[in-house]
Parts: sequence; structure tokens; C-alpha cells
Amino acid sequence: MAVYTHIGAEDMSDIVREFGLGTLLSAKGIAEGVENTNYFVDTSSGRYILTVYEKRVNTDDLPFFHALLDHLARKGCPVPRTMHDQSGASMKLWRGKALAMIEFLPGLSVSRPTADEAHAVGAALGQLHGAALDFAMSRPNAMGLDGWIALAEKCGSALDDIAPGLEARVTEECTYLRNHWPHHLPHSIIHADLFPDNVLMTGDTVTGLIDFYFACTDIRAWDVAVTHAAWSFDADGTNFNAAVGDAILAGYRQCFGLSAEEEAAFQTLARGACLRFLLTRAWDWLNTPADALVTRKDPIAFINRLNHYASQ
Repeated sequence: MAVYTHIGAEDMSDIVREFGLGTLLSAKGIAEGVENTNYFVDTSSGRYILTVYEKRVNTDDLPFFHALLDHLARKGCPVPRTMHDQSGASMKLWRGKALAMIEFLPGLSVSRPTADEAHAVGAALGQLHGAALDFAMSRPNAMGLDGWIALAEKCGSALDDIAPGLEARVTEECTYLRNHWPHHLPHSIIHADLFPDNVLMTGDTVTGLIDFYFACTDIRAWDVAVTHAAWSFDADGTNFNAAVGDAILAGYRQCFGLSAEEEAAFQTLARGACLRFLLTRAWDWLNTPADALVTRKDPIAFINRLNHYASQ
């Protein structure tokens, strides 16, 4: 959710008309995040989110993402529907870049979650996993174990520019996970990025699960570990909130469940979740263009989380 691609008023009006969404009233870029360009778009028919897909998203994957959103919405999950033009297309090309318009959902993201909010998020993730069981499409996880190891090699010694000794710590963790990763656990469609800023809430109710552009087929319990790591710590990763972490797991267990094997592998899965986000944040920290309207996210917040799980 960053602004890499700037769209003027006339072009935005044309895009709105092509999606059959009435007349453009206003549009505002969204600076948070690092992956794609996003705008709030208000039209005479309502509010939407316009996404322009930047270099990290393969446009060949867009039919998967859009079909998944529509499938989950039909199943009653709190996810945004994609907008389709008169030909039924959910994607358009604009100056060589793919873009799409999705439904705007109400609610706010929480920055200091309570246990009740965390329980609701765990339950919503369980609902998502259940609803996705009969989704016919699949997509490999480019940010799985092999992807982390490759990204660590690409970052190389530059990791030490972020923090002294970081390259050695990352190399050590890559070796551990390569030797201990629980490949045998059940795989399914997962969100893979369910951070607090990708969940909208009203009170203790989840009103929106958003930003599915890392959704893929991978170890289902890893998705729970990603969510646990994302929600259970303060912003810099130094303080673990056990009540929030326990509530995430309780909500998920109540709605979907974890097997004994998944429970036993949870710390390893959580270490993998931390390494994944440490490395993608490190890469963005080292490579984000200086003129991009984007808030870079601190990789060190995830080395702190990683050390917590590794000590358990």
C-alpha cells in the first residue's frame, strides 16, 4: 500500500467509468505499506480501493487473487469483492501496469490489540481456511523457505548495514529452518500476511480481511504462525503479549483447529514467519526508492521476534 504510480484526475475518472462505478468524486493515495500503489477512490456509487500492481506482483497471479476474494466473499468471509467491468474483467492495463478496483470495507486497523480482538482475528483466520477448502485454484508460495534463503543470499553482507552481525544471524537461521522445516504438515490456501493493518475491526468484530496479494498454497499452520508473530508483540518486537498470542490460537482452534503435529511444530513455523518478514523488510529497507511515498518498516522488529521464538 504505497504510492509508486501517480494517476491524475482525468485518468482516474476514465478508470472509474470503465469499471461502471459512476462519477469520480475524489481520490487519495495511501502511503502505508510497501508492495503496491493504492488509492481511496470515492465515486457517485460508493467508495473503493484502486490497486496498481507494482513489480513484486506477477500479473499472471491476478486471476487467482481475484477469484479467491470472490470465492471467500460468497462463503461469507469478511473480505472485499472485486469489481468487474461490463465484459466481466476484474483487471485492466493502464500505461503498462495492471490495476483493479475492490470493494471498500468499513472498520479500522488496531495498533494495540486486546485479547478479545485477537480472539476474533484467530477465529476469522479459521473461517477463511475453512471457506478455502473447496477453492479449486492454487498458487505456490514464492516467499516460502526457498524464497527466504534466496533473498538472504541477495541481501548478503548488506544485512550488516542494518545491524552488525545480522548476516551471520540470518545465515544461522536459514540453516536451522532448512534442516527442521515441517514439510509434511497439511497444505491449503493461506493469506500469508495477516498483520494488524490487513484486518479491519469495529469493536471486537472483524469487518475486513484485506491485502491478499501474498495468498498462496502452503502449510496451513504457518499462516497461524504468521498471524501470531504479527499480532503478539509491540511494534519493535521486544515485548511479547502472551494474552494476545494465546487468544489468537484459541480463536483459531475454536473455529478450525490445530492437530497435535501442527501444535508441536508451531515454534519452528513461527521462526520461519519471522525470518520471512525480516528478510523482505530488509530488502525493502535497502532498496526502496528515495522518492517513493512509502513508510519503510524496520527489519529489526522481526529479529527480536525471531529470537523470542528461538528461545522457547
